[in-house]
Amino acid sequence: MPFEIFQSEKTNKYYFRLKAKNGEIILQSEAYESMQSAENGVQSVMTNARDEKNFEERSSKDGQCYFVLKAANGSIIGKSELYKSKSGMQNGIKSVQENAKDEKVKDLTT
Repeated sequence: MPFEIFQSEKTNKYYFRLKAKNGEIILQSEAYESMQSAENGVQSVMTNARDEKNFEERSSKDGQCYFVLKAANGSIIGKSELYKSKSGMQNGIKSVQENAKDEKVKDLTT
């Protein structure tokens, strides 16, 4: 299943992640206070990943590339892992767009 929702044992906050077909995490959310908010975040990824303009390419302090996916209101929905190259990051964006079409969500909180 591409989407997984889980809860941090340290903070009790909820997160979601989107995985590629090979099992690699391609997008991770910020912390949410409730399960429902994390589920809403997943829905937001499904909606906003369709449009390339919602992806913002960024660079880390050490020069690696990553991207964020933003909602229509400009808030960040999720962040990618770090990539060594811009082309790798762009492939990551394409992977999010493709995998976000799958509406399957695995609940890891139970």
